[in-house]
Amino acid sequence: MTSLLLAPVYAGGVQLGAYALERLEPAERERILRGCSTNVDNLAAGRWDTLLSSAFVVEEPMPLAYALLLLAVLGYAEYAYGAWWTAGVFLLGHTTATLLVYGALRATSPGTQTRRALDVGTSYGFNAVLGAMTSALPRGPVRTGVRAGLLALALQPVLRRERTFTDVGHLVALGIGVGLSITVDYLSSTKRRKII
Repeated sequence: MTSLLLAPVYAGGVQLGAYALERLEPAERERILRGCSTNVDNLAAGRWDTLLSSAFVVEEPMPLAYALLLLAVLGYAEYAYGAWWTAGVFLLGHTTATLLVYGALRATSPGTQTRRALDVGTSYGFNAVLGAMTSALPRGPVRTGVRAGLLALALQPVLRRERTFTDVGHLVALGIGVGLSITVDYLSSTKRRKII
């Protein structure tokens, strides 16, 4: 069993960083956010460090409900699977979803507004961990139903006319997590810890 340090340190650090950014002059705040963003212009210019830095920065402080949900999901994942597993799934989901969205935007969005959009935050990694944790649910209809329900919820914004590239990224990241969960189920002969 892990000591449950990763989740509160990460969530608290991101939130404190957001409060610190709010206190900066608008031009300096914008410069920092743009420097950490995984937008098309940054990645096309070889700023691959943004794949990591973007996961530690949010545009504004997280709403309390989201911050608590992030802490709960990452905290349970850390408890059930360990800190390395949680960090690995988070980073895999974050970077893979980011790169897939980047590839799609680079191919389809010639406009500078989308190419320079701010793309920072915790949500891709969060969605990947949430999807991967479905293997902790009881096998059978409960696990299958939760997976289908989560994917359906993430698909709804993508089907809207006003969808954004981050809506697609959330669905991709959740799909990566669910895919990992299904792979673990298939390869593992031992049952994961149950939530209930």
